Amino acid sequence: MESGLVLFLTQVIRAGTPLLFATLGETITERAGNTNLGVEGMMLMGAVIGFKVGLATSNPALAILGAIAAGVLGSLIYAFLTVTLRANQVVSGLSLTIFGTGFAGFVGKEIASKPVPASIKSFFAPVKIPIIGDIPFIGPILFNQDVFIYAGYILIIASGIYLYKTRLGLNLRAVGENPGAADAAGVKVSLNKYVHILMGGALCGLGGAYMSLVYVGAWKENITAGKGWIAVALVIFATWNPYKVIAGSYFFGGLDIIGFRLQKFNISISQNIIDMLPYTATIVVLIIALRKSKENAPPQALGNAYFREER
Repeated sequence: MESGLVLFLTQVIRAGTPLLFATLGETITERAGNTNLGVEGMMLMGAVIGFKVGLATSNPALAILGAIAAGVLGSLIYAFLTVTLRANQVVSGLSLTIFGTGFAGFVGKEIASKPVPASIKSFFAPVKIPIIGDIPFIGPILFNQDVFIYAGYILIIASGIYLYKTRLGLNLRAVGENPGAADAAGVKVSLNKYVHILMGGALCGLGGAYMSLVYVGAWKENITAGKGWIAVALVIFATWNPYKVIAGSYFFGGLDIIGFRLQKFNISISQNIIDMLPYTATIVVLIIALRKSKENAPPQALGNAYFREER
């Protein structure tokens, strides 16, 4: 029984990893005061470009760089529209999702159903970390995973330290809360927004790359299956706190694969109902998150374009 639970929780970590990268990316973006609803589009761009580069080069490092570049490109389009041109953030984000979906479908036509190269598959195979990987129960779940997942652990910790313990993180929070006051204090608001929006895009691209290179191991159209939209809701669930992202991501990862667990116990539930679970949970999470408090409130300037002349 315990071995079955360990296997299930191990799969939960893997299923939640794309959400972890995407949610962390959107958290950083929203901390800068920008709501980017283009997460799904950036994930798809990262997934298709990462897989295509990996297929052409059989080099995992280049595949990852390709995915990052694709996510950065998508977020750069969004940043130019919303920061430089001060376009509506919601419309710009939705447009980015539509663009990313079409871009991925067009670029991925020739590589559909092709398997990931063996060199990349072996590079991202699970690796047990010595000593801590031998800890009963916890070790096999958390520390017998692939390098992508270990990178996710590190990024969560690094993002929390950056946001709450560094001057740059303080500047970021100031820009998201009151860009006028940050500008008056000498913080370069537009530069801060650009840098962190691009960082968010890079992480979304990585989340997509994990889907195509590791989790699925092939490219297929709409491979993210709405995970980008769940990530947007998870930012609210995590109250814009990087440390809480990990819990939300793995919880929703578990909902995504719970159907396989139920099948093992011969529990007959319609697949349509199982497919609805992550999205039903998303609605519940949003309703719960509507209970506002000072600690859980979004950045005050979130969604508002900054006009320096109106400071």
